[in-house]
Amino acid sequence: MYQEHAECGKLPELLQRLGEDLTNYLRFEHPDAMCNEESWKTALGGPLPDQGIGCEQLLDIIGQHLIPNGSQVPKPGCTSFITTGATSIGVLATLSGVVAAPQRVGLTAFNYLEELSLQWMAEMFALPSTMKGIYSSGGSVANLVALGAARQWAFERLGLNPAENGVQKPCRIYASSACHRTIHRAAAVLGMGRSAVITIATDNNGRLCPNALRRQLQADANTGFVPVAVVANAGTTNTGAIDPLREIAEIAAAYQIWFHVDGAYGLPGILDPRIRPLYEGLSLADSVIVDPHKWLGAPVGIGATYVRDRSILNRAFSQGAADYLEGACHDDNIQNSMLSMGVPYHDFGVELSAPSRGAVVWALIREIGKTGMRERICRHNDMARLVADLARKHPALEVVQEPTLSICCFRYVSDKVQNLNDLNKQIHRHLVQDGRCIPSTTILNGILVIRPCFVGARTTEQHARELVDAVVETGNNLLRDMHPTT
Repeated sequence: MYQEHAECGKLPELLQRLGEDLTNYLRFEHPDAMCNEESWKTALGGPLPDQGIGCEQLLDIIGQHLIPNGSQVPKPGCTSFITTGATSIGVLATLSGVVAAPQRVGLTAFNYLEELSLQWMAEMFALPSTMKGIYSSGGSVANLVALGAARQWAFERLGLNPAENGVQKPCRIYASSACHRTIHRAAAVLGMGRSAVITIATDNNGRLCPNALRRQLQADANTGFVPVAVVANAGTTNTGAIDPLREIAEIAAAYQIWFHVDGAYGLPGILDPRIRPLYEGLSLADSVIVDPHKWLGAPVGIGATYVRDRSILNRAFSQGAADYLEGACHDDNIQNSMLSMGVPYHDFGVELSAPSRGAVVWALIREIGKTGMRERICRHNDMARLVADLARKHPALEVVQEPTLSICCFRYVSDKVQNLNDLNKQIHRHLVQDGRCIPSTTILNGILVIRPCFVGARTTEQHARELVDAVVETGNNLLRDMHPTT
């Protein structure tokens, strides 16, 4: 019979083998997973195993068939999504937590770093020192937690408790047309409904229009709706636009509405001194979110929500008494780390069981410091500006929206083609198929654009230049196929 504990002494050797396989993967010399789909499905699949094969043989399969057929997202040339491959220290810190802190409870070194890393991030991103946070699995849950706090606050002002008795009145959440769709999902999950999210117009740069917000709030006054929150973006997913935070904050304050800032992607941009003034008014927010698994280089699964008064999270999300927990821990004369739950994060959000996320963020910041983070942010913003500059100078390219952060929206143009949207869609598909440069696309005012987002720690200026060259080369080749005689 296979003995699970027998492998414990082999952990160093097994980790070394795994490290070698991951190192090979990070050379990005392997083909895309779809090139040999049948091979790895055969190796990994099959009927439910009756007998185990043991750790060493399984590690062989992982190294030969699983890791090499992973995602394209960590590639330095992949600029599609605002997630990326974790940095090496992020991987190592995560592994440390998986082994040594499998649960977010107790007075341990890992849980000490949960609170410390939240404090470090707040300081690094110029949040008020009074704002406290909680980690979750990413921006989706982080926005949910923030809007749950906003819902609690709005109803408490009416003498009602939505966490206890549910949503008893129709609600309104005000967000721009460029807001992330997780705002709508949060509204649905929190019982307010997706239709509670009222779309506010944006300007030509994708920023929420304060005057449009003011008009909508005035129109909704005395209608019976409960205004739950005004949501602003500190870096939209589409273009990296930063809403006029101070103006929006002042309007929200005038109407006594919770002011939430979604900085899942763009909050670290405040470290770039060239655009720091765009974050003026951030300190007026009632809640702010940021995803360390984006620009900070953490493994996917780490988001953070900050609120001015963390006690409201307890009122909104406390799970209530549980027989198996009550009395298990206390705060008097503690002699063992398991005698106290520590900070009651389990009552501040929607997760009871949760991994050690704080140690990962602590390691990321401790490794390169605030200065290193600033250099990374500035380097990536420079890449977006470089793409824009190269596109402006090339006769076959057009900048559709100037970059604010590390996103640049541009496209291939030609007077020989009537449908430029279709042409650029084809260009994008060829780029993805080729696999060297993998941007995404988006639609701006009816125009389909190529949309690289530079957030990967391993991505360099050369990758930005290669993308522009690849767009031009691919566009030229497609034109040549369309008009072979010209």
